[in-house]
Amino acid sequence: MKSETPPAAVSTGPAVPTELAPPPPLVPLLPPSRIRFSSSHRGARLARLLCGQQLDEWGIPRSTSASAVITAVVAELAANAATHGRTPGRDFEVRMSLAAELVRVEVIDTRPDRLPRAPGIAPRPPVFSTSGRGLLLVAAYADRWGWGVRDPYTKVVWAEVLHQA
Repeated sequence: MKSETPPAAVSTGPAVPTELAPPPPLVPLLPPSRIRFSSSHRGARLARLLCGQQLDEWGIPRSTSASAVITAVVAELAANAATHGRTPGRDFEVRMSLAAELVRVEVIDTRPDRLPRAPGIAPRPPVFSTSGRGLLLVAAYADRWGWGVRDPYTKVVWAEVLHQA
């Protein structure tokens, strides 16, 4: 994201976001992965599957806990984009970047008017509900995460997960 990007909410773990800033600049080791998916449950599922494949190609095997954590974060953010960020006929995009010790995931959708509510601010879902915990999982798994409005038509929700090279 460029410096002229509007502020984004940031969290450094499971706490509520405490500052406004775009994600810090990242120097990727390899070219980032960018794929567009249909805003559907199938698109979210495909995003999760291709995330595991991309991590494997980058040398983070599917059998590692880092791969499992990053894949879970992608799954939750993609599911949120397909469910809450959906505009009929518009796709969402998943970008993944590998840096020396972290992987950044960015999910861009077409609903900048529907910003996520941080865990602790959002009401807790009913105990037996099967939805409503996606950002709780992202907050638990990611080392940093946040969101921001990129332009009048899109928003980005991003997360960074540390891994051992």
